Amino acid sequence: MNALAVAPVLADVLAKKHSPPPSFAVDTSTSFDTGGGFPSAMPVLIVLSALALLGLIFYLSYTMKERRRAAFQQMATQLRLTYSEQDPLGILGYAFTLLHRGDGQGIENVLYGPWQEVDVVAFDYWYYDESTDSNGATSRSYHRFDCALVPIDADCPRLTIARESLFTALADALSFHDLQFESEDFNRDFNVRCEVPKFANDLIDARMMAWLMSTGYSHAFEAVGNRVLVAGPRIDPVELTTLLGVARGFVQHVPAVVSSLYPG
Repeated sequence: MNALAVAPVLADVLAKKHSPPPSFAVDTSTSFDTGGGFPSAMPVLIVLSALALLGLIFYLSYTMKERRRAAFQQMATQLRLTYSEQDPLGILGYAFTLLHRGDGQGIENVLYGPWQEVDVVAFDYWYYDESTDSNGATSRSYHRFDCALVPIDADCPRLTIARESLFTALADALSFHDLQFESEDFNRDFNVRCEVPKFANDLIDARMMAWLMSTGYSHAFEAVGNRVLVAGPRIDPVELTTLLGVARGFVQHVPAVVSSLYPG
């Protein structure tokens, strides 16, 4: 090839080598800004945050339950009682008014066995009330207690003893009238109802009234058949001996005449 033929080809190659690179158009239609509002990723972040919060709540709840179970197990060992995570005794089948409150009930952390010469049962108890709002959404309101069961040497008609306005839900579930006793202080502080008023008068003598007023008014009592249920607010497991002590104290203050008048 002669020089005249090569010159145009060489000039074309040099022109292409020094020409600017091709430009690429950027599609801005997928910008995160959607019309000046929240970024399109915001709903995803909100959902992820909500899930993380729910996960944290679940984890904390689970951790607290496990710690409470472990503490009850430790107390059972110290008190030489048997521990069960659930209810092996069928406690919800008992006829106590409190155990049938609400739309649903549950029992956990049950300890049972002999303690200071009394057969005791202690447990966490809860019930919930279910309600529906105007939009059809359902919600639950939970009520939590710690309870103890102890035997009584008598066949008791239903009797409830509770501080005025403290466990009114328990007392109001019964149609019996609030009974009155000789002590005005006791009448002011306690609400007593019984299927057989004479039984209440036989059981709650001056000694029993004095003991009940010495307990600090933090517990409610219900007697049915040959058992007494003691219910109080949810407590730390290390306070279990206080609850058991109140239950034991109640049966120790039952007048001896009750067993002969109402034999079990």
